Amino acid sequence: MAKDTNKRKATKRSTPTKSSPEELLQYYTDMLLIRRFEEKAGQLYGMGLIAGFCHLYIGQEAVVVGMQAAANSDVDTVITSYRDHGHMLASDMDPKGVMAELTGRSGGYSKGKGGSMHMFSREKNFFGGHGIVGAQVPIGTGLGFAHKYKEDGGVAMTYFGDGASNQGQVFEAFNMAALWKLPVVYVIENNRYGMGTAVSRASAVKELYSRGAAFGIPGVSVDGMDVQAVKEAGEKALDHARSGKGPYILGMQTYRYRGHSMSDPAKYRSREEVSKIRSERDPIDRARQYILDAKAADDDGLKQVDADVKAIVSDAADFAQQSPEPEMFELYTDILVEA
Repeated sequence: MAKDTNKRKATKRSTPTKSSPEELLQYYTDMLLIRRFEEKAGQLYGMGLIAGFCHLYIGQEAVVVGMQAAANSDVDTVITSYRDHGHMLASDMDPKGVMAELTGRSGGYSKGKGGSMHMFSREKNFFGGHGIVGAQVPIGTGLGFAHKYKEDGGVAMTYFGDGASNQGQVFEAFNMAALWKLPVVYVIENNRYGMGTAVSRASAVKELYSRGAAFGIPGVSVDGMDVQAVKEAGEKALDHARSGKGPYILGMQTYRYRGHSMSDPAKYRSREEVSKIRSERDPIDRARQYILDAKAADDDGLKQVDADVKAIVSDAADFAQQSPEPEMFELYTDILVEA
């Protein structure tokens, strides 16, 4: 009974609420779409159909799905790093266009010229994945400035990882956002490893949400493996920023199952560590149990959701492989904007 990938507009709430059975089923579907999409992307990479860098989001699905469930998709903007496919799908971008971009085809969101790390959708308020570590944070702060300047009621959801949290430009952005009370929610996706370096070896303070304390930016630690916990924290953070109180930091405690990128064998951690997280804290398994407990669906219904999602992903992969490569003249398009 999987639904299509179109998101319903999330309305602003003054206080967090528990999710309804229908909402739980939607979260499950959305997270499963991201996971099956990323699994297929990994397969296509292994077949040589995706070139360059490719950073998979497997394991972290609850973060962006929970945040998008709390957001107002009409006005809120999203910007993130190079681990961005999940954010695109959660922002309601077409899986066909995303997969086509991964494979460098003209049917992709950047006409096959951006690849995994650089695709955008103004229509969906998605302002890109960015390949330079931490570079999206000042850009996201600029999006917050635009929201405040235009008085459109939007909030800039700015995602970055634990590795990027040590970048100097992040603190410059924090200072600016706090000084001008910009509507920005900084979402730190702490998946425990910045490339291959554990947080404990790179950060003097492990509770990364506290990095904004010097600028008076409030923040909390969130179980990023629980979509309901993410949604509730997201509602509070977005209400704070939207009401004119300035930026907010969410420290998402999450975990990536795959290597940093497809070329990373991830030998800096044990198989036992990964297996333990998957067996005890997997966000999709947790959402599945929520659904069963709420009697929103039974096992057969959830199997049908998986089948429907796999069909969407298969169609996306077929579309990507059938879409032509960009023509040579595309080298000279989209390189200048007349302002």
